[in-house]
Amino acid sequence: MKSTKNSIAELLAVVAVFFLSPVAGKETKTDIVSPVLYKEIARQDSMMFAAFNAQDLPGFKAFFARDLEWFQDNAGFMRYDSVFINFENNFNKGLELTRRLVKGSMEVYPVKDYGAIESGVHMFVHIENGKQITGTFKFLAVWKQEADDKWVITRMVSYDH
Repeated sequence: MKSTKNSIAELLAVVAVFFLSPVAGKETKTDIVSPVLYKEIARQDSMMFAAFNAQDLPGFKAFFARDLEWFQDNAGFMRYDSVFINFENNFNKGLELTRRLVKGSMEVYPVKDYGAIESGVHMFVHIENGKQITGTFKFLAVWKQEADDKWVITRMVSYDH
């Protein structure tokens, strides 16, 4: 009889550990990110930074909403006009500034009735005083799908500088 009591006690302990563990209370993801949405955001990201790399300021600006809010850990909060004054100044410095998305780092999540969230890691490279300078940073972009199927970024978070 003693071994039966021990077996029941051990079983209850295992069940208690399972139900009290952090994993038991978590929901599981049921929706897989749509490959169509992922490809569309990857396409938008690629086109936006093709304009950036070409220092095509009007083309680059077209990917951002006029009510843009930009948050950067080392520069603070900026709105649309300030963001693009900074980019224009950087483009005018002749730094040969380019951006590349770190392969495999991009994640895309749908935002119901709005658009998508893109997160990832990107590298910025520029030449300064004859030396190549590379910085790798994290970002999060909130994309809004507008009525005409145009995509724009309404919020940008740039961090880990």
